[in-house]
Amino acid sequence: MEKELLKSEQKFRRIFEDSMDGLILWDDMYKIVDTNCSAMRIFGLSKDKMAGRSVLDLFCHLSEEIINHFKQVTNNGKQCSSMVIEGTDGVVRHFDYSTKRGIIDGLNLTVITDVTEKAQMQEQLRKSDRLNLIGELAAGIAHEIRNPMTALKGFIQLLEPSIKAEHSMYYDVITSELARIDSIINEFLILAKPQETKYEEKDICQIMRETVDLLSAQAVLYNVQFHTHYEDKLEYVNCEPNQLKKVFINLIKNAIEVMPNGGVIKISISTINDQFIQISICDQGKGIPSDQIKKLGEPFYTTKEKGTGLGLMVSYRIIEEHNGSIEVESKEGIGTLFKIRIPLNHLAKV
Repeated sequence: MEKELLKSEQKFRRIFEDSMDGLILWDDMYKIVDTNCSAMRIFGLSKDKMAGRSVLDLFCHLSEEIINHFKQVTNNGKQCSSMVIEGTDGVVRHFDYSTKRGIIDGLNLTVITDVTEKAQMQEQLRKSDRLNLIGELAAGIAHEIRNPMTALKGFIQLLEPSIKAEHSMYYDVITSELARIDSIINEFLILAKPQETKYEEKDICQIMRETVDLLSAQAVLYNVQFHTHYEDKLEYVNCEPNQLKKVFINLIKNAIEVMPNGGVIKISISTINDQFIQISICDQGKGIPSDQIKKLGEPFYTTKEKGTGLGLMVSYRIIEEHNGSIEVESKEGIGTLFKIRIPLNHLAKV
């Protein structure tokens, strides 16, 4: 009987230790009695550092949510909840955790399941649904607006010779706003239908130099200076140069416009681990609150008063088509850093 008990204990110990889910055993005083390897990996703590510690401490960043979770466990004997943990490497992961009270006398069990991939897939599906809806909407809007726009632009050009000097300012404002509407229509059209892309081996640094030269006049008006650093002898990237230039223009224009009192925009291009090229664009604007960063690139979401959000949305789509990624870091009152990563092997993904 003792041998059978020992064999059974070893079997359940192996199941406990090898479980893909994080398992935490704790007593009625909330003190941790035992944990498995998955739980240690999730919280980044060794078994010794977790043993004897309050299980509530592991979830202290959840504050009210964890209090409510364990209150429900006390009342109902079990409860399921969700949480988000940012690891030491800065990667955000999503977890479901469930607790059952009294699995054996004096011991309770909390099970933590990594659902990051599921959460990411759901987010991608949500964005995909919105993009499809926006695409259909964009096609209709662009078609309906373009016809009257063409007529307006034609007639305003006919009126130009007869406009008196004192009214020239009004003419300039009208033509400027018509050009802005035309730009928005073009962005709608990019969202509405796939663009024909011809990928070429191009020098990213040269594309950036052309972009900086193009925006230098606007930078002077805003008292903004460019500080650039391009790594020597960078490999050419298989890309669509005009689309990448559009991304650079969008991000640098945004950076200029968030610094109305002037400042410095730092632009750097370098290779990372010989696998991809990183383009960094850093401004000295007022920054973006952390809860707003994850919304960047969504349809019609913008931090600017007169913005549409389409420029950044188009930029995200272009970089995704290049199998790249855009990361945003920001500190309020200090500035924002955009990091674009494009794989050197265009078939790879970042």
